[in-house]
Amino acid sequence: MATLAAAPVLPSKLQQSSLSQQKRSLFLYRKGYKRKNSAIVPVARLFGPAIFESSKLKVLFLGVGEEKHPGKLPRAYTLTHSDITSKLTLAISQTINNSQLQGWYNRLQRDEVVAEWKKVQGKMSLHVHCHISGGHFLLNLVARLRYFIFCKELPMVLKAFVHGDWNLFNNYPELQEAQVWVYFHSNIPEFNKAECWGPIKEAAAPISGAHMDRIQAAPSSNWDLPEPCEEDCSCCFPPISLIQWPAELPHENENRIGAQQSPHQQSQQS
Repeated sequence: MATLAAAPVLPSKLQQSSLSQQKRSLFLYRKGYKRKNSAIVPVARLFGPAIFESSKLKVLFLGVGEEKHPGKLPRAYTLTHSDITSKLTLAISQTINNSQLQGWYNRLQRDEVVAEWKKVQGKMSLHVHCHISGGHFLLNLVARLRYFIFCKELPMVLKAFVHGDWNLFNNYPELQEAQVWVYFHSNIPEFNKAECWGPIKEAAAPISGAHMDRIQAAPSSNWDLPEPCEEDCSCCFPPISLIQWPAELPHENENRIGAQQSPHQQSQQS
């Protein structure tokens, strides 16, 4: 304001130069302010970057041998993330490590990933579970985004499983060929489904941009969820699932969950 009031008594050349400098400075300020605003883009992530960093992974073995085959002893994975330290904690145990899932923050975020090994009719497979929505309305509002992010981050999660349980995969390399089944649990039918992601060694590979475009509604496939024998047998283990989901969400075998292909397998077939 003071500069504008003094402008009429200044020499014409100086006045023009001063005004020109003011306009130029104001223009640069506005440009910079606009760039600053445009750079503020909301970023929603469940596990941070999709690049696995072994230095940020903490592994806990709880009551399970590092080298015991999961076809003989129950084996489950519980993976959680800390927004404060940006580190992952992986618990390997005979059941889900519920102590990792306690607290209001974990119940609000629901960004954990749990998994279990199963032997069904003699074939090993890894069954991974993710919570998309349900429980409180905030998750329902961002269900589509959460599904997208889980799909993006799951290869890194599987990489953490393989790295954290390295002795198991080193002693039983055939487990790298085990099929990965991913269960997305949601109170919204569109996102309440199961997908086959193929062998672990392929499912743990990062998803490219082309794959991400295919995440939207995967078409039904000929893959069938592995079903254990109805009678007692030695080809199926464990007899009861280690992961029990809330009753309000449909069970994996109900009609609202369909076996579909993952973006990995769609890309391979196209």
